[in-house]
Amino acid sequence: MAEQGVAQVWRRIRSIYNIQGNKCETCETYYFPPRPVCPTCRRKGKLEMYQFKGLGAIYSYAIVRQAPDDFKRQIPYVIAQVELDEGTRLTAQIVNVDPENVEIGMRVRSCFRKIKEFGPGGVIVYGYKFEPTMKVTGHEE
Repeated sequence: MAEQGVAQVWRRIRSIYNIQGNKCETCETYYFPPRPVCPTCRRKGKLEMYQFKGLGAIYSYAIVRQAPDDFKRQIPYVIAQVELDEGTRLTAQIVNVDPENVEIGMRVRSCFRKIKEFGPGGVIVYGYKFEPTMKVTGHEE
């Protein structure tokens, strides 16, 4: 039963699944994850929920060659700072590309993937990762 509770909590966190954050209507700044107050405008800011497009470019990255037990089957893998087209940055795994072919400035798009399993019941946690935009898949901008 405890595992079901954990799964329900993850399903309620829409920002993790959909890359939802805020846009401050006062200063035109975007934030992820969502915030209760604009860090720039403070009380004068008017924050609105915002659905990010999920398109951006790799700002910096690292190839992980030694990983915690939960991720050992995935090594080597890439963790990157992705700068979304709206200007905010977030950290995500880069998938569907050879780690040696990843480069700064590479255009990427968000995709929904399994993050990990835990517990004896194998509760699966999903979230966003990023993959290169490519002509082959039809996801080029």
